[in-house]
Amino acid sequence: MAELRFRVHSRRIAVARSGAGWRVFEIGADGKRSPADFVIPDFIGEQELCEYLADLFHEAATPTSGGVHPLD
Repeated sequence: MAELRFRVHSRRIAVARSGAGWRVFEIGADGKRSPADFVIPDFIGEQELCEYLADLFHEAATPTSGGVHPLD
């Protein structure tokens, strides 16, 4: 499976399957990836990732933060 990328309010997140679990990275302004400070449980399916991230980070939402969206 290819890496999936999301805009999570003001953060850019990359998610990829690693065995049975997920590896999660934060993408910096310079494009470099670093390990994210949260985990995605292995039982979350690919189709559920956007909703899971929205639920996890709902407290970071502001009227101008842009929400949670997949990136191309």
